Amino acid sequence: MALRILINGSKGRMGHALAEAAGTLGLTVGAAVDVGDAIAPALLGCEVIVDFSSPAATKSLLELAIAQRKAIVLGTTGHSAAEKQALLALAAKVPCVWAGNFSVGVNLLFALTRRAAGVLGADYDAEVVEMHHRFKKDAPSGTAARLLEIILEERQLTAAALRHGRAGLVGERTPTEVGIHALRGGDVVGDHTVMFAALGERIELTHRASDRAIFARGALRAAQWVVAQPPGVYDMQDVLGLK
Repeated sequence: MALRILINGSKGRMGHALAEAAGTLGLTVGAAVDVGDAIAPALLGCEVIVDFSSPAATKSLLELAIAQRKAIVLGTTGHSAAEKQALLALAAKVPCVWAGNFSVGVNLLFALTRRAAGVLGADYDAEVVEMHHRFKKDAPSGTAARLLEIILEERQLTAAALRHGRAGLVGERTPTEVGIHALRGGDVVGDHTVMFAALGERIELTHRASDRAIFARGALRAAQWVVAQPPGVYDMQDVLGLK
């Protein structure tokens, strides 16, 4: 029998993309729900939740997954650091894949960024630039946030090193700061560039998404993988075997 998934946030762009991609991957949409729908009874006939909705819904979804012992794939972004810390404790009680980006290409970008940040010294200034469509509500994107985390981890820096844009007389760039710039406009699905710039040379790692289907296919691949895993919080690096 095909794996049955519950899509939460079914009326959104990603919800539609997930429904379209499910059939091509041999998955069954057991339920498709959105704001105002009763999720608990719909989940009874499904093995895994796939959520691309609102950060306000994450806690209740995790509690429901725990109560019904279901796996869950979370693609929602926009949580504060404190919120996510509390939610991770809940997510660890069930098999959970939580990622800011489910694209296979982007997850390779994560791995390449970690390698570059580890090899290139502090004389290579690190900057991250992301661009998304005009309708995106949070900034920086979840993907950009993860890229920044990787750079900070490899360079043993804290979040205090981050510079969200620059304006005014800010002085010379310090060796430890990591810049982040969020652009918004049009219908851009998602562009991310990590730049390492030194005196005399610059390295740029770029991923551009032109079709939301890549995220849907990745999330459904994660759903197929996570149902066979023990409780714990995983990411796409685990799903793809990149760790």
